[in-house]
Amino acid sequence: MTGYASAQLGTSQGSTSAEAGHPASRRLGLEIRSVNSRFLDLSFRLPDELRPLEPALRALVTQKIRRGKVEVRAALDSGDASTLPDLTPRLLQRLGSLQDVVQSWLPNAAPLSVAEVVRLCANTHSTQEDWSEVAQTLARQALESMLQARAQEGERLATMLHDRLGQLRALTLQAVPLVPRLVEQQRQRFMERWKEAMGLAEGSAAPEAAQDRALSEATAFAIRIDVAEEVTRLQSHIDEIERLLQQGGEIGKRLDFLIQELHREANTLGSKSAALELTRISVDMKVLIEQMREQVQNIE
Repeated sequence: MTGYASAQLGTSQGSTSAEAGHPASRRLGLEIRSVNSRFLDLSFRLPDELRPLEPALRALVTQKIRRGKVEVRAALDSGDASTLPDLTPRLLQRLGSLQDVVQSWLPNAAPLSVAEVVRLCANTHSTQEDWSEVAQTLARQALESMLQARAQEGERLATMLHDRLGQLRALTLQAVPLVPRLVEQQRQRFMERWKEAMGLAEGSAAPEAAQDRALSEATAFAIRIDVAEEVTRLQSHIDEIERLLQQGGEIGKRLDFLIQELHREANTLGSKSAALELTRISVDMKVLIEQMREQVQNIE
């Protein structure tokens, strides 16, 4: 099932900005995206600083989501674009000493630029930051928002499925009176052919034996074209799907199986059909079932 949610939260670092005189803040943003998939396919895109948090985030997501292609993204940035890391004299002195050591061994090495010094100071400080609690808080918020969005989409899908089930039930009811009528029509056709054959045979075969053979053939053919069992199973599967939709919960995989069974019965109905009207009903059923199959894959 598709869904999207994001959450952001800032935290104060331990150092104090020399210019602003207050703790420098950083912001963690987390996004969760979900698209349709029959199984759970979970992937993470995290900055290196947050890689150690992946197992905890994975466990949190799998507790709430059972199905879908889910992607979790996280990004770190400063809470204020004008906020710079705390460039303390001790840290700058250390960077200068390191630069002198490097240039003593590599005389052609370029000196550090201001931007590189700022970046190195920011990275040095960021390694001391513990984002585990903040990341889990954001993940819970994003999951809650996404689950609410998925629940709304689930209601729309349930409405659509109820509509298609109603149409399937109507088609099934159209097929019910056709079954005995078709069997009787086929029996009458065999009897007519038998009478024609008896007239052409001019008494060469025993009438009783020929009639028994004709009735036997008519009965066997009637059994082959009888779709009463398929119609009954169609109705049973429709009832079960409606029951599951009313029940709710994790019903996606059961719905998958029932949709396959619906398609099987509708296909058999068409292959055994001895009338154009039943063939049309079978085709209409398979169109509706295919529409349901596409949407059922979205349901968890």
